[in-house]
Amino acid sequence: MSLFRSRRHRSPRVAAVGIDWRFAVAALIAAGIATPLAAAAPARTPDAAPDREPVAAVVADGLAWLEAKQSRRGNWSANEGRYPTAMTALAGMALVMEGSTTSQGRHAEAIRLAVDYLVSRSRANGLIGDPQSDDRYTYGHGFAMLFLSQVLGEEEDERRREELVGVLTKAVVFSGRAQTKDGGWGYVSAKDVNDFDEGSTTITQVQGLRGCRNAGIPVPREIIDKAIAYIHACTLPDGGVQYSSKGGGGRPAISAAAIACLFNAGEEDDTHVPRMLAYAKKNLGNIGNNSFGHWHYAHFYYAQVMYREGGAAWESYRGQIGKRLVAEAQRDRDGAFWPQGYIGTVYTTATNLVILQLEKGSLPIYQR
Repeated sequence: MSLFRSRRHRSPRVAAVGIDWRFAVAALIAAGIATPLAAAAPARTPDAAPDREPVAAVVADGLAWLEAKQSRRGNWSANEGRYPTAMTALAGMALVMEGSTTSQGRHAEAIRLAVDYLVSRSRANGLIGDPQSDDRYTYGHGFAMLFLSQVLGEEEDERRREELVGVLTKAVVFSGRAQTKDGGWGYVSAKDVNDFDEGSTTITQVQGLRGCRNAGIPVPREIIDKAIAYIHACTLPDGGVQYSSKGGGGRPAISAAAIACLFNAGEEDDTHVPRMLAYAKKNLGNIGNNSFGHWHYAHFYYAQVMYREGGAAWESYRGQIGKRLVAEAQRDRDGAFWPQGYIGTVYTTATNLVILQLEKGSLPIYQR
């Protein structure tokens, strides 16, 4: 099976057809004519799922909140101004999933500013980010590759397309050079930390590389082959994926991310997947289970896995995760958000909005 099996590129603008009422809801909320959640939703049709209206409303409010928090430079940051590259890419992903592009849609200006910011962070060696302000900069680099690769497919300006191709081509080269001898990635380039590797940033690199490959950027096969071998080596007999190739025990969050990574690489039939799925479902199948660390991160990837599975499993999970996230959303005059202590509110708001918009199928990286 081809590691990077091609998938149909579905335009966000096409994907948005049939859900125009969501844009109407967002416009009414922004104008102060309607109130969020159920009061803002249109009348239900007989075949409408009972929870889709409040989900659509909280998504519209959440995207409005993100746009209000964008800096004049075009970026977002975590607590204490940290991780600006990663936060900008994640927030940008949430916005483009709504259906807007750099030139069309209600969030076009915010997306365009985010693209400008990340392009300005591209360095001569290919890193998208700044080692001085982006501690653990491989996270930002991977998420930036993912976001910019999704934007590239809809970019209409030829000059900007060429610029994005150049940035992403260099970014792929940087990722290849930053990879450890065991096939993973650490928080920074391998040469700077004696080949230290860690599962979560490895998954970020692979998804970013997959996004680049989808967009037509050359990605050497050996980089991904080594990464898949790394995931295999980190998978324990019970299906849990450990923190690092050096050990650390199985982690539900990293396990879910690893499955999503294999699916993105076209490896649905990988022999490790069944036991990895069993482990993930055991630990993450109960939405109310908070006994492990990084709940939002875990479900950011587990939602991708369940969406790819589809059918009754996805419908059940979608209903549960939607109900919980709607109930936990908080509000201020800018819209809806989800607070989080360690990394920050932009992080959880962006990741939750990605989860709640998966069903739109608007981006190639998240399509079935």
